[in-house]
Amino acid sequence: MAKFNGVFVALITPFKDNYEVDYTRLYELCDWLIENGVDGLVPGGSLGEYATLKHDERAKVVETVVEAAGGRVPVMVGSGAPSTDQVVYWVEHAKKVGAEGVMALPPINYNPLRNEVIEHFKAINSVGLPIVAYNNPHDYPVDLTPDILAELSQLENVIGVKEFTGDVRRVHEILDKTELEVMIGVDDLGLEGPLLGATGWIAGVPNALPKEGVELFNLAREGRLEEAMELYKRLLPLFKYDTSPQLVQSIKYMNELAGMPVGPTRPPRLPLSDKHYENVKIAFENAVGTVSK
Repeated sequence: MAKFNGVFVALITPFKDNYEVDYTRLYELCDWLIENGVDGLVPGGSLGEYATLKHDERAKVVETVVEAAGGRVPVMVGSGAPSTDQVVYWVEHAKKVGAEGVMALPPINYNPLRNEVIEHFKAINSVGLPIVAYNNPHDYPVDLTPDILAELSQLENVIGVKEFTGDVRRVHEILDKTELEVMIGVDDLGLEGPLLGATGWIAGVPNALPKEGVELFNLAREGRLEEAMELYKRLLPLFKYDTSPQLVQSIKYMNELAGMPVGPTRPPRLPLSDKHYENVKIAFENAVGTVSK
């Protein structure tokens, strides 16, 4: 069985109205997600607005999630940072506080040579915590192609990849060329990914709809396509928000609609238009089978 198996939620970070981190709400969110069946938690990713967090805030977010999980589900910590040394620091912190693994990007603010990508992951590998490489060539300069992943997979602690290209054919090619676990990274492949052999999904919209996300992934993994398709068609309009630049505002609003409000986003992310939120609300109500009045 895969080490990171099933639906892992890329956690949003709750803020109070004054933009302070709401650690109490973060704990409650984690507990609610676990009670609703998610298989793992991922703090410190882009959906968690990690780039807006101060050093002590980021550390406390990770520590709060590990405490809330309490060993019930694994915690995989996002380790994105401008330099290799900073990434290694966050991986060491994750290991120290009891996380089960890390999600690691290649260098994020420089277009590196291939050998620099490999050395970057060698430094992370040296910490001794399981690594899921994060491939997101849309937002960052490096595409971790299946050939590069095959080389990275020779590092003992690189065990998987979060695949965010949006090209479902990548799943097949990665599995063909490596022994890595594949975790789908875009919500609108939450059906197709497991059908092709992905063993995990690092998910956004399931912050607000955890039961539905888990049900969809499991139905697809079990090959129950007719049931999966019925649910997928309802969820797909919501999933499309996960791949837009405004994904954080959109998913935080979904949490409000789900009765688990998590506060505002930090600038530079600002509130969106009333029309945008109305569209999200319509898609949400269609997904859960309610009717707007």
